[in-house]
Amino acid sequence: MYDMPEEIDVRAEGSLRIITLNRPDALNAVNDSLHTGLAELWPRLSADRDARAAVLTGNGKAFSAGGDFSYLAELAEDSEMRARTIAHGRDLVLGMARCRVPVIAAVNGPAVGLGCSLVALSDIVYIAESAYLADPHVQVGLVAADGGPLTWPLQISLLLAKEYALTGTRIGAEKACTLGLANHVSLDPLADAVECAKKIASQPRQAVESTKRLLNMHLERAILATLDFATTAEELTFQSEDFRDNIAKLTAVKS
Repeated sequence: MYDMPEEIDVRAEGSLRIITLNRPDALNAVNDSLHTGLAELWPRLSADRDARAAVLTGNGKAFSAGGDFSYLAELAEDSEMRARTIAHGRDLVLGMARCRVPVIAAVNGPAVGLGCSLVALSDIVYIAESAYLADPHVQVGLVAADGGPLTWPLQISLLLAKEYALTGTRIGAEKACTLGLANHVSLDPLADAVECAKKIASQPRQAVESTKRLLNMHLERAILATLDFATTAEELTFQSEDFRDNIAKLTAVKS
């Protein structure tokens, strides 16, 4: 559905849309095609009048391992790709915040970097016991323009948001629920997310969509207050020597 790249699978189950990040051999790490697809996905989902709720998950062992190192290395060198990626990041964040369809995340494995951001922008989160969240943007030398710092201060204390954003420390499933970054630890997050989505889809449509919009107006205002600075700062850090050196080391270790 929606003419998505192969890295994103969208299938219909009645009024539900099951959205699967689909690079399992790369732990669903984000490449240019996946990032572009995610920017385009949310307006299309919102325009799908038959959709009443959506489930977002990953294929394989991970929800998403974050940015693919080779993709990040390209972004350091290719100014045109970098500008497009920054714009797509903005579209992705605002697209999720404004999407009329409730999105339930089924976090089947590690959700890192942009994967962690997708979880933070979802409406309800089921997370596997073995899964964790982490935003390591700062560790690799980047500002997280589409990451935890945009949304975490609304979800957890500002002090904790600073700790996790500045250190990249992993947040285990139980801790994520205790903090308010996930709703439920689950033995089968996909099945539980689908059950939740079906329950939401059975509720009166206008009441559901307007209530989500009402709640996400708080989120959107917070995002808009910081997004311009965040995208400008991320653009600059993509060109920094710290980032280039870190990506070169990580790429060398991987190879």
